[in-house]
Amino acid sequence: MKARVIVSFKDEVLDPQGLTIKNALHSLGYKFIKDVRQGKVFDIEINGISVEDAKKYLQEIADKVLANPVIEKFHWEIIEK
Repeated sequence: MKARVIVSFKDEVLDPQGLTIKNALHSLGYKFIKDVRQGKVFDIEINGISVEDAKKYLQEIADKVLANPVIEKFHWEIIEK
């Protein structure tokens, strides 16, 4: 099975790279862009465990390894069984 974890800054955390991208888009004429937030995407292949176990482990892995819970949030999904 495959899963996808998306990690991004919490809304209250400054995102300087997102701000730089937004400013670049504005300078190119895309003035309608209100905000840009950057993040990370992890595609994970999982073998040999049930979907229920995968869900439990994905939550743990994202919380303990992939995201910094102080400044980042995450969500995950099973994208292929």
